[in-house]
Amino acid sequence: MTSITLKKFYEMANKKTPVNTITRDLSDLAAPTGNIYETVVILAKRANQIAIAEKKELTRKLEDFKNDRDTMEEVFENREQIEISKYYERQPKPSLVAIEEFKEGDVAYRMAKQDEE
Repeated sequence: MTSITLKKFYEMANKKTPVNTITRDLSDLAAPTGNIYETVVILAKRANQIAIAEKKELTRKLEDFKNDRDTMEEVFENREQIEISKYYERQPKPSLVAIEEFKEGDVAYRMAKQDEE
């Protein structure tokens, strides 16, 4: 799997990736690997990588607002923190981004060597 920078992720997410689920032709997705199950594993691993990177960035941004002395009223009134969270909620799901990357050939993968019997 290839590592993609978050900047590229957001550029791709904002340009090409649909924010809702669409019907896809399974034979088109399976074509590069020849097996739909291998394709699903590749897509799942890539989506997990994207989700982890996105979560790390969100956590880093929200740490700026962390204060041990916050009261409940202060937490609910922090508009900037709410806007950051809403921005991440509006982003396309990592699985949709992974599918778009795979379709465009941006995901590098390799198969583990199998023992010959």
